[in-house]
Amino acid sequence: MKITDRKTEIINVAAKLFKEKGYSAVTMRDIAQAMDIKAASLYNHIKSKQEILVLIIIEIAEEFTKIMNEVLISNESAISKIERIIQLHIDITLRNPDALACLNNDWMHLTNAELLHFIKMREEYENNFKTIVKQGIANGEIKNYNLDVIIFSILSTLRTLYIWYNKTNKLSSKALTDNMIKVLLNGIA
Repeated sequence: MKITDRKTEIINVAAKLFKEKGYSAVTMRDIAQAMDIKAASLYNHIKSKQEILVLIIIEIAEEFTKIMNEVLISNESAISKIERIIQLHIDITLRNPDALACLNNDWMHLTNAELLHFIKMREEYENNFKTIVKQGIANGEIKNYNLDVIIFSILSTLRTLYIWYNKTNKLSSKALTDNMIKVLLNGIA
């Protein structure tokens, strides 16, 4: 499906509203008002609020999945793979924090096939990340700490980066990446 500039604008405005108020609290009228157009005009570009949600969440989830699959099959070390995954999360956070917030907070409002598709992508992503960490432990690149703690610590930090970065965003992309890699991979002591 080709996304027009106007449709992209609608999606971006909706993502911002979803982040601020939550998906359930936002109406098509709210989106139209934020764009300073009539609600009926939205329907020339978008069928429903659910369509907007699908476009936001599935697009980002598919980007995460595509890059993760590329990283997983690469011949890089486990550490290099994790560094690429950290960079991926930072890139998406800086490029589209509102959509990332929507992905993290509103995915459960997807319906039917889209919900199942998202859950499958999320589970595959986490399993692939776990595989990379296991390889790193087996190869002696990563300390043999509890696997679940490692996975939770890194992914929960990366998934919620948009919350913290929006409040402080004083770091450049490079400084943020360098510091996140050092802290997440080397610890602080």
